[in-house]
Amino acid sequence: MQTIGFIGVGNMGGAIARGLISKNIISPNNLIMSGGSGPRTAKLQAEIGGTLLSNIEVAKHADILFIGVKPVIMPALLAEIKETLAARPNTLIVTMAVSLTIDWYEEQLSSTIKLIRTMPNTPVAVGAGMTSIIPNGNISPNELTSVQAFFNALGKTVVIEERLMDTASALAGSSPALVDIFIEALADGAVAKGLPRAQAYEMAVQTIIGSAKLMQTTQLHPGELKDQVCSPGGTTIEAVKTLEKHNFRYAVIDAIGQCVDKAKK
Repeated sequence: MQTIGFIGVGNMGGAIARGLISKNIISPNNLIMSGGSGPRTAKLQAEIGGTLLSNIEVAKHADILFIGVKPVIMPALLAEIKETLAARPNTLIVTMAVSLTIDWYEEQLSSTIKLIRTMPNTPVAVGAGMTSIIPNGNISPNELTSVQAFFNALGKTVVIEERLMDTASALAGSSPALVDIFIEALADGAVAKGLPRAQAYEMAVQTIIGSAKLMQTTQLHPGELKDQVCSPGGTTIEAVKTLEKHNFRYAVIDAIGQCVDKAKK
């Protein structure tokens, strides 16, 4: 049984570790992790098990090493574990940091490392994630399949060209926040008209889930599904007209574009 290591178990690393344990993809006996001495790491260990070690010890013993630290921390972390990884050339490294390219990692460590860049989103914690994957040239088909299997157990995966990673990160990695804002706005609109807050959130969330599931199942164009709800002269088309009046589409398109541009800086 492979040992799975996590360095960094914050929002994303913790979500993946939690998801893999909850789906019985890995056993707590084969999970090692480091995430500092703060309460978040201790709380995660109490929830899912695993063994807490130092960064170097995790790098020393992990067969598959997930690195989930922020980009600004990554240079110092790689400097810390570089020598350890050099002694373990078959370690499969899975990174989750936005903007840092495969060439950058190879410059920091070695051109011979086995590396897969990924960008999951937080719904991996509940088995409904979307993960973009980019392997470097040293990854075998079996190794790529192995990592994809982890993430497929937590949702869906897509293998993309590295030049598209910033765009994919904006669409799948950042857009959950946009969806959350939309749900909150839907609920606020209903609350303003008298619906209790708890019921408003419940109805808004289920409507988003149901609408997405309908589109996924039928494979119909979103415009076609929208048209099915909009009766001539009816209430729904009035709501759509109001969104168009306030440039809803442009605001979303621009938000994704700004997100991509920020990632490239």
